[in-house]
Amino acid sequence: MLDRYKMNLLEQKLASFTEPQKAQAAGIYPYFRKIESDQDTEVVIDGRKVLMFGSNSYLGLTNHPEIKAAAIAATEKYGTGCAGSRFLNGTLDTHLELEKQLAAFVGKEDAIIFSTGFQVNLGVISCLLGREDYIIWDALDHASIIEGIRLSPAKSLRYKHNDMEALERRLKQCDPDRIKLIVVDGVFSMEGDLCNLPEIVRLAKKYNASVMVDEAHGFGVLGDHGRGTCNHFGLTDQVDLLMGTFSKSFASLGGFIAGSKVLINYLRHHARSYIFSASCTPASTAAASKALEIMLREPERVASLREKTAYCLDRFRKLGFEIGNTSTPIIPLFIRDNEKTFRVTAMLFEEGVFVNPVVAPAVAPGDTLIRFSLMATHTYEQLDRAIEALVKVFKALDIPLHPQA
Repeated sequence: MLDRYKMNLLEQKLASFTEPQKAQAAGIYPYFRKIESDQDTEVVIDGRKVLMFGSNSYLGLTNHPEIKAAAIAATEKYGTGCAGSRFLNGTLDTHLELEKQLAAFVGKEDAIIFSTGFQVNLGVISCLLGREDYIIWDALDHASIIEGIRLSPAKSLRYKHNDMEALERRLKQCDPDRIKLIVVDGVFSMEGDLCNLPEIVRLAKKYNASVMVDEAHGFGVLGDHGRGTCNHFGLTDQVDLLMGTFSKSFASLGGFIAGSKVLINYLRHHARSYIFSASCTPASTAAASKALEIMLREPERVASLREKTAYCLDRFRKLGFEIGNTSTPIIPLFIRDNEKTFRVTAMLFEEGVFVNPVVAPAVAPGDTLIRFSLMATHTYEQLDRAIEALVKVFKALDIPLHPQA
C-alpha cells in the first residue's frame, strides 16, 4: 500500500527533512522523551528514575499538594474548560481575581490573562504599533517575541545581544516623532544572563521610547519574593509592559501581560491571540493563583533557589566549564559542536541525568550548549551527582575543561 502511495508536491518538499531520522538512527535523538511521572527533581522515563535538570519549574511547585487540590476544586466547580474566548462567554470570576492578584504582584495598574505565554507575546507585540512605528529588540529574544514582531506592521530593528551601543544606534535611526517599543527578555532563556535594564531604561528615556520586558524566566527567580527582573533592578515603574508565563514558577499553563489601565484596555480589545483563543482553563487559573499565593507565603523557596544557583555556578566555574555570563538557575554549558551536544545529552541520560540540548539553528553552530536548569527543591546530593556525571561525560568526549587554579 505504502509503496504505491505517491507524495504530493508539499510532501515531496518536506520529505527532504531527514535530520531527526538520522539522529534517531545514531541513537542520539534527544526530543519528545516520554516522562511517566510528575515533574519533580526526579522523573521516570522508560521505567527508570533520572535526575531532572531540564525543567522550568524553578520553585518546584508543579506537584505541590495545595496546587493540585486547587486545580481539582476548580474543575469540579467550573468544569474542564470555558468553551469560548474571554471576549465572549469565557470569562470566569477566577480569571478576574487572578488578574488583580498579578497586577498587584508586579506593581502595575492592571493585567490580563492569555491561554499561553507564547500567545501573550504574539498578541501584544503584533497589535500595538503602526507601519511608521518601530520595534527594537535584542538578537537573543525568545521566539515568541520574534513571531509577534513578524506579525506587526511596525519596522523591526534588531540589536546585538546586550550591546547598549548597538541599541542606541538603532534608536538614533528612528523618526523621533514615531512610537518606539524596546522589547527584551529580562532573563534570557538559553544563556541565563540578565538584560541590562538600567541602561535600556536610560536610553528609552533619552529617545522617548517605551519598554516591554518578558519576565518568563524572571518571576520566581529574581526580585522581592520572586517579582522578577524589573523589581530586581528597582525599575518596575520605568517599564511600560511586563509579560509573564504560568508554565514555569507558577506551575501551570497560561500567561499574562501587566501595565497601565490605558495599555491593558487597548490590548483587551485588540490582541487577536486573546480575543480569538479559548480562555485559560479553570484548573490552570486556579493552579497559577495558588502558586502565586505560595510564592508570597514561602519566600524561602526563592532563597533556596538562589543558594543552589550560587553553589552550582561556583562549582562549574572552578571545574572549568564554560558557562558564559549567567547569574540565574539557567546554566548554559557550552559545547560548541552540534553532534557532541547530542552525544552529551544521550550519555548524561545513561548516567541518569536529564538535560536539554540547544543546537543550530536555535543558536549559531559555534554556540551549541546544554541547558542545565535548577529547581529550589533539588538537594545538594542531587546537584553533586549531576555535576560528577557532567565531568565524566565531558572528559569522555574530550570537551575541554579549564579548572581554576
